[in-house]
Amino acid sequence: MSVPHEAKPRTTAVVLAGGTGQRVGLSIPKQLLKIAGKAVIEHTLTIFQQADSIDDVIVLMAPGFVPDVEKIVAKAGLTKVTKVIEGGSTRNETTERAIAALGEGLAEGEDRNVLFHDAVRPLLSQRVIQDCVDALERYQAVDVAIPSADTIIVTRTHGEDGEFITDVPDRSRLRRGQTPQAFKLSTIRRAYEVAAGDPNFQATDDCSVVLKYLPDVPIHVVAGDEYNMKVTQPVDVFITDKLFQLASTAAPRQADEAAYRELLEGRTLVVFGGSYGIGADIAELARTYGAQVYALGRSTTGTHVENPEHVDDALSKAYSETGRIDYVINTAGVLRIGKLAETDNSTIQEALNVNYLAPVQIARASYKYLAETKGQLLLYTSSSYTRGRAEYSLYSSTKAAMVNLTQALSDEWANDGIRVNCVNPERTATPMRTKAFGTEPAGSLLSSEAVARTSLDVLLSELTGHVIDVRQQDPTRGASEASGFEQALAAVLTREEDMQ
Repeated sequence: MSVPHEAKPRTTAVVLAGGTGQRVGLSIPKQLLKIAGKAVIEHTLTIFQQADSIDDVIVLMAPGFVPDVEKIVAKAGLTKVTKVIEGGSTRNETTERAIAALGEGLAEGEDRNVLFHDAVRPLLSQRVIQDCVDALERYQAVDVAIPSADTIIVTRTHGEDGEFITDVPDRSRLRRGQTPQAFKLSTIRRAYEVAAGDPNFQATDDCSVVLKYLPDVPIHVVAGDEYNMKVTQPVDVFITDKLFQLASTAAPRQADEAAYRELLEGRTLVVFGGSYGIGADIAELARTYGAQVYALGRSTTGTHVENPEHVDDALSKAYSETGRIDYVINTAGVLRIGKLAETDNSTIQEALNVNYLAPVQIARASYKYLAETKGQLLLYTSSSYTRGRAEYSLYSSTKAAMVNLTQALSDEWANDGIRVNCVNPERTATPMRTKAFGTEPAGSLLSSEAVARTSLDVLLSELTGHVIDVRQQDPTRGASEASGFEQALAAVLTREEDMQ
């Protein structure tokens, strides 16, 4: 006779968003501050929305701002968020309200897992979430922490003379606490019940409540992440925004060839810069899956992307012949190397027209067609977008503009259902590169076919507002297991190598 498998307890993420924006100089709660085109709290809620081990989410929001979060939840389609309730005047009171809400509807003797997380930690990784949930299979309380890279000192103030060191603890045993903090609901509820009998009860985190009032309950520590930073000070806003900008994303591959055909057959692609290189490879690949493709280029169709009339005519023709435009891709670009002071006006104007103004015009002209099909605009940047270098001033700066254009338009067009992404290939074997650098060592460059394949995966994904790195070792294929920060760091290091 088989023993029935015990069902796993339900796991709820409680996002604590009761803080204000005073320390970052805001008149609104800092969790509503926009970073990388979205409110901080939307980034955080999206992480839990995507976590397989999280069943539902409750938000405890600063008083007076519950409707703001409800609008964000509805607009972003965050279906796991079941409640948005007003937090208390203190952290303790906010947690108590969460515990009360979590207990509603539970049968007698029923328990659940709960993860308390700061709304202003929007770079939490899926790995940490999973580790916390896994740890709750053995422990009743779990904290997340990282080693301290700094020496910690203990001080005492002596009147007007200021502070003096009284102790320097052993750094090897010191950890910096993060969130989430995870508990069995019954455990954290009991800790707060005991704490309620203490007239001097005050705590800034929940593990300390368990530690003090349930001393027999061991608190397991899960390894955190350096990038799981808390947006508290003005500099944190800048750093977090930059990490979001730099973080690369993996475009999920389709299951098999049949899946590509099912998604592309009958769809219309317009490829600017489709005469050769990456653009031509995208066009050829899409055609093999049954897409209707319009590959446009200066040398094949006489299409000059810097001419708005040419762009309008190309899109109009594709629409009139197929009745739809699902994807617009722009791989057109010019690479002119040289010192800016020695560059003539016509070369400068060409770089601006082709590399910057043309994508802007393509975006404007494509909008009405893509809004109709809920389609996607795909742009291209370069590994030099994070840091310009000598003799690349025009190219690097215009490619940096593509990233900003992508992120701005993805936010601007979100309500219309249009996705906008940007592919960032490393050094790629294309005629444009050969013209600029001549023949390079075999195997040192990424193939344009590999970039085309990843581009197709991006088009067929639900991604929007992302920079997708394509590397020779193809790390994007395993990037879903890495954090945004780890991806960003790896990408930056690789870009620095590319610039050597």
